[in-house]
Amino acid sequence: MRKLQDILKNIKSIAVKGDTSVEIAEIIIDSRKVTDNTLFVAMKGTQADGHTFIPKAIEAGAKAVLCEELPENLAEHVTYIQVEDAAEAMGYVASDFYGNPSKKLKLVGITGTNGKTTTVTLLFRLFKKLGYRCGLISTVQNQIDDEIIPSTHTTPDAVNLNKLLAEMVDAGCTHAFMEVSSHAVVQHRITGITFRGAIFSNITHDHLDFHGTFENYIKAKKGFFDALPKQAFALTNIDDRRGSVMVQNTQAAKHTYSLETLASFKGKLIADSLYGLQMEIDGREIHFQLIGTFNAYNLLAIYGAAVLLGEDKDEVLLQLSGLQTAPGRFEQLISKDLKVGIVDYAHTPDALKNVLQTINEIKEGNQQVITVVGCGGNRDTTKRPIMAKIACELSNKVILTSDNPRNEDPADILAQMQKGVPPIDFKKTKVIEERKEAIFYAVRELAQAGDIILVAGKGHETYQEIKGVKHDFDDKKVLKEAFSA
Repeated sequence: MRKLQDILKNIKSIAVKGDTSVEIAEIIIDSRKVTDNTLFVAMKGTQADGHTFIPKAIEAGAKAVLCEELPENLAEHVTYIQVEDAAEAMGYVASDFYGNPSKKLKLVGITGTNGKTTTVTLLFRLFKKLGYRCGLISTVQNQIDDEIIPSTHTTPDAVNLNKLLAEMVDAGCTHAFMEVSSHAVVQHRITGITFRGAIFSNITHDHLDFHGTFENYIKAKKGFFDALPKQAFALTNIDDRRGSVMVQNTQAAKHTYSLETLASFKGKLIADSLYGLQMEIDGREIHFQLIGTFNAYNLLAIYGAAVLLGEDKDEVLLQLSGLQTAPGRFEQLISKDLKVGIVDYAHTPDALKNVLQTINEIKEGNQQVITVVGCGGNRDTTKRPIMAKIACELSNKVILTSDNPRNEDPADILAQMQKGVPPIDFKKTKVIEERKEAIFYAVRELAQAGDIILVAGKGHETYQEIKGVKHDFDDKKVLKEAFSA
C-alpha cells in the first residue's frame, strides 16, 4: 500500500479533486481487474476510451481515478486527478508506486527494427555466465534470473514493466536487458524508467500501420535516446545511415560500433559459414556460433554494451564465443538426408533480405534455397509485395503462405504478396495457403539433400492467429515433423 500523494509527486496535474492521503494497493488500467483501494487509470486507447469505464471501476472499489477528462458527476469517496496525458503520467506514477526499481538496476534497452531479441537475449545469457543475477524483457519471454514469465508485448505497459522490474530487484538482480519498441516510446510505456544504457541496431521499413510515416517511426526510435540521462551510455550502429541521427540530441555518453568504419567498438568479418562466424573485434580474433553479417552487428553491440558496463574485454569475448542464437532467430535443423532447415522471425523486407543474403553467402555448390514466407494480417500492407519480390530474387523456389492472418482473409494477403512476384519468377513461385502444408511441400516435394529451406516470419511464435483465436502452431515443430516424415 502506498499513499496516493507519494506517487503523484512527479506528475503535473491540471486538477485534483478529493483526498490524496488515501492508501493505494494497486494501479490498474483494465476496469475488469479493479478491486478495493485501486488507482484506476483512464486512458484513451486505439480500441476504447477508458473514461467510459470510470463508473464501473468505482463500483468495483477504485479509490482514485487518474484521467484526462473529469466526469460530470464526481463520487464523494473517490479522488480524481486530471492530467493532460494519462499514459505519460502513469509512467511516473507506476515508477514511484513500485519504488523506482529501474534506478536500482543496471538497465540496458535496445531499439531498432531488427536484432532486438537476439541482442537482449544474448546480453542476458552473457551476464548470467559472468556471474550476475539478471532480468530479461523480450518479445519471446520475460525472465527473472531462472524464472520464465510469458511475454505478451515486446515492451510491457508502464505498470507491468515497473512491477516486473521491482520483482527483479527483489530477486537480487543487478542487471536487466530489455527490448524497447517504437510503440513503447510513443505510448509512454518507458516514461519514468531510468536506463543505464541504450543501443540502436538499425532502422528499416516496419510498423507504418501504426506510425503512419517512416519519419514518425524514426522519431519514435530517436525519442528513446533523447530521454536518456547524462549518466547513461548511448551505443549506436554507425554503419546504419540513421545511426548518428538517433543520438544527435541525447545527453548520454555517445559510443559507436561498426564493421565498416572507425568506431568505439570496431569489428571485422573474416569468415561466415553454416558453422559460425570468424571475426576480429578490437584486434582479437574470435569464432562465434552465430551466423550472418546481421549477427556480426548484434555481437558487436553486445560486446560494446558489456564493456561499457565495466566488464573485462577478454572475458566478454570468451563467454560470447560459446553462446547460441535466440529462439526463432536463424535456428537450424538438419534432416537425416541432410536437408537444412532454417527458422527465422524475419517479418520485414530488410530482415528477410538479410537472412536470404546470408544464406546465399554461406551456401555451397549446388545447394538450392527454398523460401516459405507469408505476411501478417492487420499490419502494414505496403510491405507484402516487397517481401514476395525479395523472396523471389534471393531464392531458387518460393512458397507464399499464411502467417498470422488475424482478421483478414488469407487469400487477400496472398493476392497482395503475389503482386510483387516478377513475371520471370512466376514458374518458381507457388501459393499454398495452409502453412503446415506449405512447409511439408517445401521439404517433401521441392528440397533435395543439401538444400536449404528457410521458413520465415514467425520464428519463436508457437501459435497462428486466425479470426481472433490463437491456434497451436510452431514452425520449428512442423519442420521437424516434415523432416521425420
